[in-house]
Amino acid sequence: MKTVLVTGGNRGIGKAIVVGLAQQGYKVLLGCRNLNAGEDVAKEIQGDIVPVALDLMDTSVLLSQIEDLLTQFPQIDILVNNAGVLYEGGVVTGDMAEMAETIQVNVMAPYILTKALVPGMQNRNFGRIVNLSSGWGSFSEGLAGPASYSISKAAINGLTVTLAKELSGDVTVNSMCPGWVHTRMGGEAAPRTPEQGAETAIWLASQDAGGPNGQFFRDKTPINW
Repeated sequence: MKTVLVTGGNRGIGKAIVVGLAQQGYKVLLGCRNLNAGEDVAKEIQGDIVPVALDLMDTSVLLSQIEDLLTQFPQIDILVNNAGVLYEGGVVTGDMAEMAETIQVNVMAPYILTKALVPGMQNRNFGRIVNLSSGWGSFSEGLAGPASYSISKAAINGLTVTLAKELSGDVTVNSMCPGWVHTRMGGEAAPRTPEQGAETAIWLASQDAGGPNGQFFRDKTPINW
């Protein structure tokens, strides 16, 4: 049985990813900042699901939590970097603290988790990393979103491309755009369900050997950076 870590797994797209992978028989580590919230969600879902505390906003705490996590679960085969934050505002009009938090949660935390888990994946010659990005992080689509969010998603795409060059064997990394999804972040007007938003992430996480590496997807179709 493969083990998957999904960050931000207690609601929205993350919860839908947890459900989808659990239904496929994976052991799912449901990463969340509030462990009680994760435990409540895990009770709702059938499958082998273990809530784990991950504070993506505090690097020192996160590093300690990862150390504890790897002691308990030394073989994490798949990482889905789903958790994220979104603040409004431009480069000039936006808040500096909100920019720092966005970069921390949307970029640095995925980087820290990736750096911690990839060596084990390489040693076992198997690993899948899925980075939740956005069309707002695509240069080809004009970085059209709020500044801190678009910049952070462009950066996570850069992490995907750069990491793909370093990986070897059956270890892959890809970015994906879930589209405009009806979640707390996406808002009530969004036309897509969390399940629709999660579909490509689940597909990438469960790829067989020889699947894509270093690419950007929307609805299981490659899109431009």
